Amino acid sequence: MTRSGMPNRLGDDSPRRRGDEQAGDPGRRRARVFRRRSGRNGLPLWTRFAVGVGGLAARLSQAMHLGRGGMIGGRLMLALDPGALRRLCQGRRTVLITGTNGKTTTTAMIAAALRELGDVASNETGANMPGGLVAALAENRTAPLAVLEVDEGYFPSVATAIRPAAAVLLNLSRDQIDRVAEVGRTERAIRGALDGLDATTAIVNCDDALMSSAAHDTTRTVWVSVGSSWQENGACCPRCGRALTTERDTGEGHWRCECGLSRQSPQWTLESGKIMLPDGQRVPLQLGLPGRANARNAAMAVATAVTLGVPLDPAVARVGSIREVAGRYRTVDHNGHQVRLLLAKNPAGWAEMLDLLAATRNPVVIAINAREADGRDTSWLWDVPFELLRGRSVVASGERATDLAVRLTYADVPHVRLADPWWAVDLLRPGHVDLVANYTAFRELAR
Repeated sequence: MTRSGMPNRLGDDSPRRRGDEQAGDPGRRRARVFRRRSGRNGLPLWTRFAVGVGGLAARLSQAMHLGRGGMIGGRLMLALDPGALRRLCQGRRTVLITGTNGKTTTTAMIAAALRELGDVASNETGANMPGGLVAALAENRTAPLAVLEVDEGYFPSVATAIRPAAAVLLNLSRDQIDRVAEVGRTERAIRGALDGLDATTAIVNCDDALMSSAAHDTTRTVWVSVGSSWQENGACCPRCGRALTTERDTGEGHWRCECGLSRQSPQWTLESGKIMLPDGQRVPLQLGLPGRANARNAAMAVATAVTLGVPLDPAVARVGSIREVAGRYRTVDHNGHQVRLLLAKNPAGWAEMLDLLAATRNPVVIAINAREADGRDTSWLWDVPFELLRGRSVVASGERATDLAVRLTYADVPHVRLADPWWAVDLLRPGHVDLVANYTAFRELAR
């Protein structure tokens, strides 16, 4: 099994740093002056100034009840010092987690496991663009370890800048088509970034053809078989475009292409709730989070933690101790209802969510918004097999409740439409209710 080393840190005299300083950006010129004054001990003065101003902005945002403040604070830090992300990662062993679904949960699990080795800085709330990464790192500047969830579109630039010790590649599927590149382009960008990271260990879901292609040529790779319930975006070869051949007689199915790209043999395998180690040992996963999707996340987290030096038993125990993630899976009392809060924001995520919901017959309230963070285009609703909700009490809610109601009508799912999710819950008889929301709708519910 491949073991990862410390990241390749950039020193003051590296070509990349000299290139930053020679750029015409005024913030970089100011940062150069402050670096000369501060020398090599700790962060440059200009970066400390940027962190201080960003932290003040975050606290003001919190005091005015505008949100957590992390994003506005992080964006301000980067505006003042464009190199803040790289500098805040220097001296740390950093893990990046990327993919379309499961990033936040896997990040929380890996961070919990790595705390066996020491303090960890992490953006476990899900703020996964550069501003959120900088805010998380600035909040815990002394932690020797960093575990960062990164939006798949930003992964190439972030990974190239900070050169992580490990990169965890989960899956790629269609997501927010009006603001995110199609998956083939994203795969090629991730592949290009990994080609230049010789010291980074990639921990990859080998059952996802797109992520497997991205990591296929890397020299330090740990392959993990966790399966996938969504194959719509992985039916064709990412390299040549031919249809992939699959064999469904073993596990979730092997895949290969005539061009030579194929599923790699895994060192770690998730099988019937147990994880099989490289030495053949099978260890049960006892998880605090429900559903097969979270078992997949847990297997990726355990493989990553052990690869980075965490003993197996503490890694499994710490991963299993997670009970909720940024408000997800939490149950709250509301006017005699026990409401479980769940997040699903794209077709692949909904495929996993419908599998989880099948374990009960609880009424379901679905809240759909279409703001910038959700994607303005709601056509993805037509790729979700809502037909599986037939026979249950369903309420369509959120700002785009009407769009959802049309889709449910064509799925022959009887439903009621009410825009406010909590009022929708009140329509139902007291008892257990599953409230499933997409990104901004969930964020408002969690508050």
